[in-house]
Parts: sequence; structure tokens; C-alpha cells
Amino acid sequence: MAARALLLASLVLSCFLLPACYGTVLFSSLQRTLEVTASPTSGQVLKGGVDKITVTWGLNQTVAAGTDSTYKTIKVKLCYAPISQVDRGWRKTVDNLKKDRTCQHKIVARPYNAANSTAQSHEWTVERDVPTATYFVRAYAYDADEKVVAYGQTTDARKTTNLFRVQAISGRHVTMDTCSICFSVFSVVSLFGFFYNEKRKAKRPQ
Repeated sequence: MAARALLLASLVLSCFLLPACYGTVLFSSLQRTLEVTASPTSGQVLKGGVDKITVTWGLNQTVAAGTDSTYKTIKVKLCYAPISQVDRGWRKTVDNLKKDRTCQHKIVARPYNAANSTAQSHEWTVERDVPTATYFVRAYAYDADEKVVAYGQTTDARKTTNLFRVQAISGRHVTMDTCSICFSVFSVVSLFGFFYNEKRKAKRPQ
């Protein structure tokens, strides 16, 4: 009985100590096997809701044959660069991917095409709710169990190269601004017209 209790306690403890027991994946454990490129040039500023990004991904041709045998899905995401994570805990990078907040904006998810592993791409319009910040693009490869097994990104390991910015929309619309200006001009003209008519009335002989 005591031996059974000890075994059960050991299993429970091991599940807390070993991430694999409960499906946790550490970013540091992943291999960078995907080549990922994006259309923005380094330092380019994109406007939310207007500009587009073309992302291309594929298997790095230097890896061993069969490396991608477990890849079933590719998920591409827009990720915060370190400069836009400072003093922003809600964007914090954590090695545990379940807790990581680096890549919060989904670009696309597609089945992995092993027959065309060198050239897959997607054009994405930067969404209007993407915050103003500096970004890079990362792609994750998932297996049949929806577990991350590999990755690739448009920047270096320190996330300092090939970064671009997104300028969020202000919340104002051009049509609304135009109407506001027209209304203001109309109000001023009407006010002058009112005073002019009042002045003419005052000058008329009684």
C-alpha cells in the first residue's frame, strides 16, 4: 500500500517537474528549421488598415531530409520587437510558449504543404487594431497534436534586425474630418450673415 502511494506521489510530482507531462513547450527547445521572409524593409512604417505584408515561408534547405515529417500546420504571427516590450508586461517574452506574449497577432494558419515546402506565401492587410509598435514576423510549425515543434522568423536570434513599424489608425475618419470642417465653415459664415443682416436692419429708417 505504501509503495503504491509512493509511486502515485512520484507520478504527480514528475508531472509538475517535467513540462512534457502537461504539454508545455519551451521556445528554447525548438529548432529553427523554417526560412521566413516578409515584404517590409527594415525601418519601414506601415499603416494599420491600409498597408499589406507579404509573408513567405518554407523549410530551410540545409536541414536533414525528413525534418518536416511531423509538420502538419504552419501558423504565422506578427510579433513585438524587444524595443516595444519595455515596461509592457502584457507583451513579455516567456520561454514557456503558453505564457509567452511576444506574438499576439495572427497573420495566417495553413496546412503544411510538404510537396511544396520551399515556397508558401500569404498577403495580409495589417489590421486596424494592431497597436503602434515595432515588429517582426514569426512562423510556428505544429504537429498533428497541435504541439509546436519548430519555428522560423524574419529577424535574428536577438530580434534586432529586419524590424519594421506599424502606425495604428487614430480612430478618426477622413470623411468625418471633412464634414466637421465643412460644418465649422458653415457655422462661421452663418454667424457673419446673421450679424450683417442685423446691422442692415438697424440702419433702415424707422
